[in-house]
Amino acid sequence: MPTLQEMAKKPAAFSSGHRLCAGCPVPIFTKMLTRVTDYDLVLGSATGCLEVASSIFPYSAWNVPWIHTAFENVAAMMSGAEAMYQSRKQQGRMDKKVKFVAMGGDGGTYDIGIQSLSATMERGHDLLYICYDNGAYMNTGIQRSGATPLGAATTTTPAGSVIAGKQQQRKDLTKIMVAHHIPYVAQASIHNPVDLSKKIKKGIEIEGPAFLNILCPCIPGWRIAPDMAVESARCGVDTCFWPLYEVENERYKINYKPKQKIPVVDWLLAQGRFKHLKNPELSGLVEEFQQQVDEQWAWLLEQDQADA
Repeated sequence: MPTLQEMAKKPAAFSSGHRLCAGCPVPIFTKMLTRVTDYDLVLGSATGCLEVASSIFPYSAWNVPWIHTAFENVAAMMSGAEAMYQSRKQQGRMDKKVKFVAMGGDGGTYDIGIQSLSATMERGHDLLYICYDNGAYMNTGIQRSGATPLGAATTTTPAGSVIAGKQQQRKDLTKIMVAHHIPYVAQASIHNPVDLSKKIKKGIEIEGPAFLNILCPCIPGWRIAPDMAVESARCGVDTCFWPLYEVENERYKINYKPKQKIPVVDWLLAQGRFKHLKNPELSGLVEEFQQQVDEQWAWLLEQDQADA
């Protein structure tokens, strides 16, 4: 595995000049794609922040073959491209080694695109699916998604006198992907480039389907300052809200265990979308959130110990 300094010298899949928000951390992983592997890549994006900001006609921020498709079917589209490639190889019409990467936000992955994602994983296509999870439908108006955490205020779950933000737990899509019995599933965060680059490389180069879920804070959606995305992601990991782990051939491995597990309230109250939770009357919601995080972390520790 090359060092970060060596990777930085390689051409990036994603160029400067894109129109993502100031401080958006998504380019951290998009620039890594061609830097972690020597394979030629074909990329595809579902409709979402990354697609909208990288391909405003007549411009493109992509330096490699890239396909945009609808919100719901990037996995289906990329599985078709991968199947065509395999067919051409079998016919002797192509000998180049090519890998395929599909990308989508949590709205297009957890919700709208979960059917095509599940089918692609179950069929066993040789591709990596990357979800950049910012916890809502950010580019369409900050509506709640299946990834939105409990208590978060969005435009469709506003915090007020009727409800205190979203009333449901977030969907655990990483576990759903593990249930597909695929070769590689992992969670990563944009604040840890060493762990992130290793997981992107493994997901691209492993034979068969792989899924990577990346915590990517959204500046306007989380209501944080433009220079706080990396710090917010780090805090989310240190609370164990977003554990860094991987599941290779159904064996769990925790990649990072905080020396001092931070109370989840420290992460929540640093974001404007949770500011209403400062109300003492909503302390029960914060306690419920902490209990969920503690139970998830305890369960994960058990899986890690079982496979040690």
